[in-house]
Amino acid sequence: MFKVVLDTNVLVSSLLASGTPAVITDLIADGKVIPFYCDLILQEYWDVLSRKKFGFNSLQVTRLINDIVRTGIVAADNQSSKIKMADEDDRIFYDTALDAQAYLITGNLRHFPTKPFIVSPIKFLTIYRELITD
Repeated sequence: MFKVVLDTNVLVSSLLASGTPAVITDLIADGKVIPFYCDLILQEYWDVLSRKKFGFNSLQVTRLINDIVRTGIVAADNQSSKIKMADEDDRIFYDTALDAQAYLITGNLRHFPTKPFIVSPIKFLTIYRELITD
């Protein structure tokens, strides 16, 4: 089973268009990919997706976050890594993925160190499709 941590920008993109991020959130809703999250991550999801500038439908936001909670696994709010981060607010995503041995999927690769488990949405979907067809 594929374990993932989704950076908030992936959720934003999934609600804006029907592209790769939306395919990933559909895989989560279908139980084919397991999201890992913690209270700090959920709080960021709610805060960002509720911003007026996006104008997202509150029912869509609630459904998306509920899918993550329903199919996901709660991780500890652990921020213990010492690696330098471009944006300290992203540390919780990095540390959660590291602790869970999960892929960290982000549209902002430059915010994170270069590691094999940190991937773009399209890279994750490519890996997923290659491994499920083998």
